[in-house]
Amino acid sequence: MRKQQLSLEYPLSARKPDLLWQLLSTDHGLERWLADHVIEEDGVMKLTWGDIYGEHHTLNANILERQKNSHIRLQWVDEEDPDAYWEMRIGQSELTEELCLFVVDYAPAEDIDDLHELWDDNLDRLHQSSGF
Repeated sequence: MRKQQLSLEYPLSARKPDLLWQLLSTDHGLERWLADHVIEEDGVMKLTWGDIYGEHHTLNANILERQKNSHIRLQWVDEEDPDAYWEMRIGQSELTEELCLFVVDYAPAEDIDDLHELWDDNLDRLHQSSGF
């Protein structure tokens, strides 16, 4: 099943990408805002939501690309659409020249609104945990 691409842009108050990069690309950084528990091992991010010793949900994502202070691209291990991935990219807004987080993700057309809401919630947690 082919999925639809969702592209989002979130302005950030960060001035330099260094600290933001740590939150996007490391297991400890992702634990602050994206998932409850994250382990990176051999090019795979294992993301867990919920209590790892109780009720939880775990997904594994292969790291396809990672360029320091630029972007990280991942693909769920069990992804059926070979073109689907999720990416977080640090860049500048063309309009405001502010530092922004650009997100690309994929979902079935009927789930795009829910995916957009999920990323909005994730970015709220990023802002709360980092001040960005």
